[in-house]
Amino acid sequence: MPSSEQRIAIVIPARFGSTRLPGKPLADIAGKPMVQHVYERALQVANANDVVIATDDERVAEAVRAFGGKYVMTSPDHPSGTDRLAEVMREVDADIYINLQGDNPSTSG
Repeated sequence: MPSSEQRIAIVIPARFGSTRLPGKPLADIAGKPMVQHVYERALQVANANDVVIATDDERVAEAVRAFGGKYVMTSPDHPSGTDRLAEVMREVDADIYINLQGDNPSTSG
């Protein structure tokens, strides 16, 4: 278990250009984009100091701004969400980083 002094950041990779389901982060679920559901669930994690969506697409960034979330624009060249997370680690200060999948809106905190 992390100590109370350790900063925890939850990073949610959100790639618009999915090959199986393009635009997946913005898929409407009960009136909200999928990525918003995941973000709101991440905010419920008691020890998390920061929740950030990592995206390479302005459409996702625009949706995040619309619901008041925090995001980091990342390179479109990353082959995986883990690579996107590694880029965010250079911009977001934390001791522990949690890679939370952006396509699992039923994640519980």
